[in-house]
Formats: sequence, C-alpha cells, structure tokens
Amino acid sequence: MEHLRFEDMNLSPEICQAVLDMGFEEATPIQSQAISVVMEGRDVIGQSQTGTGKTAAFGIPCLERIDPEDRRLQALILCPTRELAIQVSEEFRKLLKYRDNIRVLPIYGGQPIDRQILALKKGAQVVIGTPGRVIDHMRRRTLKTDSVQMMILDEADEMLDMGFREDIETILVKIPREHQTLLFSATLSPEILDITKRFQQDPVFIKIVRKELTVPNIEQYYFDVKEKRKLDALTRLIDMYNPNLAMVFCNTKKRVDDLTELLQGRGYFAEGLHGDLKQAQRDKVMQKFRNGTIEILVATDVAARGIDVDDIDIVVNYDIPQDEEYYVHRIGRTGRAGKAGKAFTFCVGKEIYKLRDIMRFTKTKILQQKLPTLSDVEEMKTTLFLEKVKETITEGHLTKYIHLVDRLMEEDFTSIDVAAALLKLQLANINSDDIDAIDDINFNGTEAYGGSGEKMVRLFLNAGKKNKIRTKDIVGAIANEAGVPGKALGAIDLFDTYSFVDVPREFVQDVLYGMKNAKIKNKKVRVEIAGKMKR
Repeated sequence: MEHLRFEDMNLSPEICQAVLDMGFEEATPIQSQAISVVMEGRDVIGQSQTGTGKTAAFGIPCLERIDPEDRRLQALILCPTRELAIQVSEEFRKLLKYRDNIRVLPIYGGQPIDRQILALKKGAQVVIGTPGRVIDHMRRRTLKTDSVQMMILDEADEMLDMGFREDIETILVKIPREHQTLLFSATLSPEILDITKRFQQDPVFIKIVRKELTVPNIEQYYFDVKEKRKLDALTRLIDMYNPNLAMVFCNTKKRVDDLTELLQGRGYFAEGLHGDLKQAQRDKVMQKFRNGTIEILVATDVAARGIDVDDIDIVVNYDIPQDEEYYVHRIGRTGRAGKAGKAFTFCVGKEIYKLRDIMRFTKTKILQQKLPTLSDVEEMKTTLFLEKVKETITEGHLTKYIHLVDRLMEEDFTSIDVAAALLKLQLANINSDDIDAIDDINFNGTEAYGGSGEKMVRLFLNAGKKNKIRTKDIVGAIANEAGVPGKALGAIDLFDTYSFVDVPREFVQDVLYGMKNAKIKNKKVRVEIAGKMKR
C-alpha cells in the first residue's frame, strides 16, 4: 500500500509537529493502516512485531482522543516488561512535546509503589504498565478504571508467554463495557484469538506482511561451528571487529549466565541481562552498556525488549532464535539511524534448516563465512596500529622523539633499524608473544618431538598436584576453553606446583589463546610454551 505522510493524516498541529521533530515524515505500513481506524473508535487487531512503528500507530490516535479537560484515567496500556513500558512512555512524551495538558504515567514492578501511589493521586489520563503492577494498584484502589475509554494490549503474545493471561482478563473485565480495545501482537495464537472474541467488538484486522520486515542496512553472515567452539568463535569475532558495543543473544537465561561468566573469565567487559535479574541489577547493567563501561551485552529476547541503544556495532546470535520473527528483532539492534551494521549467526549442524526458514522470512541471503583465524585477528590489530602510526606522523609534534632516534643513530643504527625495533616491541604487546605464528618457531630440547608427520609441542602450566589438579581437569579445561579434543593431547605430567602437557603443533595457537584467562579448580592458570625457543 501507499505510505501516507503525517501532514495528510488529519492530525492536530501539535502532534504532527512532534512527529516531524522525531524525524518521521512518512508513516510506516502499520501506522498508515491503523491510525485512522483507531481515531474512528474501532477495535483493532494489529499483527506486527517490534521495529514496525506500532507504538506510534496506537500512541498518536490515543493521544488525539484524550480529553485534556478530564483529569481522570482515559487510556490504559499493558506491556509485558518494565523496559517496554518505559520505552512506550518515552515515545508518548515525545509525541506530547507541544502539549502539556495530557499526563502520562508508567507504573511497573521494581519501582517503589508508594511513589506510584502519590503520582496516581495527582491524576493521569494515560497509564502504561505491566499487568502485575496494574493489578496491584487496582486491588489497592489506587488505580480507578471506571473512566477508561481505551484499552491497549501491546506485545500480547509476549504477555501470554510470560503467564499474564489471568491478570489481563482480570483487568479487562473491570473496564467499562463501552470502551475501545486495541491488541497488537507479533503472532496470533489460539489464546490471543480467544481474548479478541471475548473482549473486542467487530475488530478491524490489520496485518503487516513479512516481506516488509527486512533490514537492508545490515550485513548478515553465518558461521558453521560446533557447539563447543562457539565461545572461541565469538571471542575471535570480537577481537577481529573490535566493536565499541556488541549484543549477543542466547535462547535461555542459563546460557546468558554461563556465557557472561566465560567472557569475563577471558578478560572481556561483558554483562548479562535476563528476566531473573532484579530490576536494580537490570538498570545497572543497562547504564553500564549505554555509557560504554561494558562492551558486550549478553541477553535473552524477552529481556532485550525495550532496549534502545543506537551505537551497537555488531549483533551475534550465539543461539539461533526459536522463532524466525525474533531474528529480525535481534539484528535490528544494529544498523540504526542509517549506520551500517553487522549481524553474525552461529549455526550448529541441522540448524541450517532453521536458518533457511529465516532467510525465506527476511527475503534476504545470510552469507556463510569462515571464522577469522588467529593470524587474521593479529593482522587486523597490526593494521589498526599502523594506521595510528600514520595518523601520529601526520599530526606532527615529534621533535622530542626525533632527537631520541638521532641518539641511537649515533651508535651506527639506521633509522629503519630503530623503527623496526620499536614496531617489534609494540606489536609484541598487541599480539601476545604466545600467539605468534607457531610455524615460524624452531623448537629445541623437549618442546617438540615426533616425526615430520606429527609434531607435539610441550606446554607449561603453573598449577599442579598441590592445587588438587588432576589429569582430567587439564584435559577438560583445554577441551572447553580451546575446543581441542582430549584424545588429541599427548603426555600430561603433573608435579607439585606445575604441569606439562604435550599438544599437537596445529592446536598450539588455539590452546594458548583459549587458556589465556582460564581457571582450573578456581585457580587462574598461565599456559606457555615450555623451555626456550629459537626464532
């Protein structure tokens, strides 16, 4: 259908100007179809998901229908999570930029109820809340619904999935018989259809077809990885692209907790976000993410609803989403405001079929890529460093350092020798000594042995019997952190305070990299090549 301009939608000048100030000129499909119908007073079933502009689709006509002279509650909006309630409230306030005679109040769990009671006593024409807290206020009689003229269920499928059906129905039966009901949902399950039959009168059905929900500004790739190699794959991507902010999506709360702990153990600034966290914890995590204190946010789909951060560089689907619609919602976190973004998906075995469903849904190709090798990561870091060197030369102010180079040149070193030595020292810090190209190392003594077909490298661990470490603990740690199968390892020798393990030459880089921040029996271990090496 044709997209309408807001100037042509018979809106009040104040609301229209506020919409234009928000950067919108043309209505999205859901807005084009829903706004006029809602303003006519009709009940509506809107099938669309996050990212289609549905908040404004019900928010604009809702505010247009509010009587500013009546200080009683006129519109009640239910949202599944605190984050979404806050987001909807913030969008309503933006729409009211040029109107100060309509009061909007969000109410939700996690905020002191006494404060909300005081706010409700002052009066609010629009209340946006989570079902549990709305029920609580209704039972306390601090929220009176006898004047409600418009009832809006936002993300209805999510509310039912979270177990709010009984609360929703309790609220709906308390609303005056003559009122308008709007229901928005990504999917229409039999439960949702049952609610529409019971509580809506001749609703208008508005559906946004899937082909309109693609995200063209985002580069989309997938990696065929084994489950046990996912962590290594994720850290390599983070190291390769060095994002300021990254979001990693998991399907379960336990996976979020486990992955967050593993990332923190490897030295990354990461935090997790899921529904089991207390509200104060969730607020703290989001504040850290917004101000850049943490670089990686690991989250479940429900917990991530309502998060509005513009500068996310990459999104990683650590788990393929259970519902293909969630895929669009997830990757839409990056590539905002016209910026380019990247989305990566880890695909294990038969999950490729689920990925193909997602491709059909988004009507786009998700290209397969090979994971960057350690050499790729190091090359990228080196390239970035050399670019900084060029920028420093261009900026100038190098007189002090030129004098230092002159002093070395007096000792018969050339300027090229000095520059090369300084680069070597600096790049040794950037690219860990332990992860330099193993193929360039000539081993002596016991560090490498065996025939030309299979060389083993002896690694040193600074932990042993006194740390209650057993052979199987070392095997397990290397398997989990580096993805090297235990049967590939050679001899393991345990001593009181240290140990040796023989690793096939081709796996040495992976072990040194994967074990950089590993713990065995709660002891942080250091792993390095045993003995001395000649280069």
